[in-house]
Amino acid sequence: MANAKLITDYTTGSVPKSLIRFSLPFMLSNALQVVYSLVDMLVVGQVLGTNAVSGVTNGSTVVMFMTMVGLGFSNGGQIYIAQLIGAQRKKELNNAIGTLFTLVLGLAAVLTVIGVTVGMPVLNLLKTPIEAKSHAWNYLLICTLGNVFTFGYNMVSAVLRGMGDSKRPFIFVLIASILNLILDILFVKYFHMGTAGAALATIIGQAVAFIYALIYLYKRKEAFGFDFKAKSFVVDKTAAKHLCRLGIPLGIQSAAINLSMMYVNSLVNQVHVTASSTFGTGVKIDDVVNRITYGLTMAGSSMIGQNVAANKQKRAASVVNWILIFSGIFYAVFTIVLLLFSEELFGFFKREEDVINPEYIKQFVIAAIISFPGMLLMRGTNALMNGIGNSKLNLIFGLLDGVVLRISLSYILGIAMNLGLFGFFLGYGLAAYGTSVPGIIYYLSGKWKNYRMLSTEKKEA
Repeated sequence: MANAKLITDYTTGSVPKSLIRFSLPFMLSNALQVVYSLVDMLVVGQVLGTNAVSGVTNGSTVVMFMTMVGLGFSNGGQIYIAQLIGAQRKKELNNAIGTLFTLVLGLAAVLTVIGVTVGMPVLNLLKTPIEAKSHAWNYLLICTLGNVFTFGYNMVSAVLRGMGDSKRPFIFVLIASILNLILDILFVKYFHMGTAGAALATIIGQAVAFIYALIYLYKRKEAFGFDFKAKSFVVDKTAAKHLCRLGIPLGIQSAAINLSMMYVNSLVNQVHVTASSTFGTGVKIDDVVNRITYGLTMAGSSMIGQNVAANKQKRAASVVNWILIFSGIFYAVFTIVLLLFSEELFGFFKREEDVINPEYIKQFVIAAIISFPGMLLMRGTNALMNGIGNSKLNLIFGLLDGVVLRISLSYILGIAMNLGLFGFFLGYGLAAYGTSVPGIIYYLSGKWKNYRMLSTEKKEA
């Protein structure tokens, strides 16, 4: 088989061993991506102080909204490609990949125009502290102009993940992370470019990773399953139908969750710039365990997709169970770390002369730990819903998480019940149960076993 080099079959062999082997590069990649964003916060915090950290927090919130919308389409591509491989319909890969390229890069261009046009009004809606607003705009503008590289990198990585390759995306993000670290220090500390320097370092890292990924794939286009001919970038109706069916709900889900995060951020901003800085730093620290365990979801989605398409539902269920077990171990360890070293972790992102509010930190840590059981369940159930291609249900659960719970709970607990900042943090943490509780009920019901995204007809000769 010509494309065997880049495609891995996960419908046979030991489930836990395959899951660990496949997900480990994902987890390392995600950890590097967290480090990637933490470096911005760390360098900015140490060199420029609390106001700049608040600026990066607010600017990156808007940037993340756009990124997650694009990532929804990329993840849809991952699921579609994994199911095509599991169903032995590999001749359809060229159309699927070409259509994904065109849709995602087109979306990047549209969101770039929107981001540049409405970025400042959105920062105003977020009630960004006046001391942080210029920092936030500089960061937001430059990152928005680099959308094509961020979207492109995520798109190529999603295609490789769908094929069962998690090692190359890790190499790509490693390159971006190393570049970002070097350029962050150079631009912010030595060239005195402020938060604009941090954003520029981020985008240059993403651009180099994306270009390297494209070169890599072009040199191995036969194994990759995409010929890179101009006609292959023309949108294929069948592929577009599946990609939109998966990508639009996933994109809306991501948008809803990030909009709710922006709402919570606006509530926190009204307390004090120190509260804004604490929330932004806390979310980044919380991201460490959430992104690492999300590697299990990413790997599990492809494995489940292949097995469901191959009519191996029992094996797909085993993948879900092992995701829950491994995620539980990570969250247990991170709970201990947070309880023992929370002030030290937050302190990394401050200059000596900046004030650290131990009470703010304590409140955030409590809220984060409360969220962990919900996040743990989400890792398995989201992998299941992604893998089978039931993105509509995923969308419903995501709206419960973002719109119904995170926004309503933050308002009720923080304002109506007068818990203030702790109520806002608690709303942020409890929202995870909007997805995890109905998700685990759906999994245990067994109804997912009858769900079909692709027809069972094998279209490859």
